[in-house]
Amino acid sequence: MRVTKKYLAPIGAATLAIALAACAPTTAAGGGGDADGGETPVKVAMITSQTGPLAAYGAAYQAGFEAGLDYATDGTGAVDGRELDISWDDDQGNPDTAVSKAKDYIGQGYRILAGTAASGIATALAEQAEQNEVLYISGPAATDAVTGINDYTFRSGRQTYQDVATAGTFIGDPAGKHVTVFAQDNAFGQGNFAGVEAVLGAQGANVDGVLVAEDATEFTPFAQQILAAKPDLVFVAWAGASSGAMWTSLQQQGVFDTVPVVTGLGDVATYGAYGEASGSISFLNHYFGGAAGTDAEKAMIAHLEENGAEPDLFSPDGFVAAQMIVQAVREGGDTVDGMIAALEGWTFDSVKGEITVRAEDHALIQPMYQAKLVQQGDGWAPELVDTVDAETVAPPVAGE
Repeated sequence: MRVTKKYLAPIGAATLAIALAACAPTTAAGGGGDADGGETPVKVAMITSQTGPLAAYGAAYQAGFEAGLDYATDGTGAVDGRELDISWDDDQGNPDTAVSKAKDYIGQGYRILAGTAASGIATALAEQAEQNEVLYISGPAATDAVTGINDYTFRSGRQTYQDVATAGTFIGDPAGKHVTVFAQDNAFGQGNFAGVEAVLGAQGANVDGVLVAEDATEFTPFAQQILAAKPDLVFVAWAGASSGAMWTSLQQQGVFDTVPVVTGLGDVATYGAYGEASGSISFLNHYFGGAAGTDAEKAMIAHLEENGAEPDLFSPDGFVAAQMIVQAVREGGDTVDGMIAALEGWTFDSVKGEITVRAEDHALIQPMYQAKLVQQGDGWAPELVDTVDAETVAPPVAGE
């Protein structure tokens, strides 16, 4: 990708417009020998949420990264004998904090940045990467805007387009199908409505929405609206304290008996959040422990368990980030341009199977999953329904 493109997709969280002065690096983070004739360590700054509302995502990402680094370096933590000097820092879920820390690392000579689960932070760090000509590998942040934003920015997780396209696979070819988005009438719900229109609508689906006030407590009338619309698929985007009552209402009104109801399967902590409706919901999924069955996944799970952790939604994002950094250092030489070239078009085996970094816009082409929840003891656990082929849910090339 040699021509920089700015592409802001109509899907996901709103992009923050932040004008920041460039901060040129003072020393090289890669290269060559030190004063004693040895190999200079490669400095890598990992910036993600360690506190704040996304701290659990940050913890899963960090644990996955450490497993991936162990896997990609055969347990040495070094690349062909060259040490990786990795620094972790807390973005606190705040773009200003993240940018301030990134600028400090860049000033110290770091040429590789990675991390963050927050979309607004990812786009802000991508801007810093371009201004300062450093490599940035975004983490779990799902906004489509990261894909194709500039030459210096990559991603180690999925993007919103892949989520929504996976939802569409529950009805096969969306062309001519009727999809109803059931969501709260707020920025989150409206964003999901826009995303379904942009993805499934572009594939020929007729998309409408039933948007509900955030303070609603009675959901029977809305469930009846869904039934009256007679959709082929219901896409639910919901968050907050009213979730349990909403799911119960859909079940009581017989919505699950007449139409597939799809939503995203979140992290482990959310598996018990759907109440009696748990077994009736169809889930699109980025990852859950045991979904892939690959050798890389087995290695990741073993490493996590040895260190008191468990596989979670964003474990692969950290694992892939480590693989990408090792590839950039091993094949990219001591220049950022070399690292970019080493990653563009790279196909490799990872937790979820074969993954490709698309050269044109740095989208991460990867399989996705259909899942369901099944009772396990007193709780619920995910079970694989189907693996969705990577190309089936691949986003269009950004900017085309």
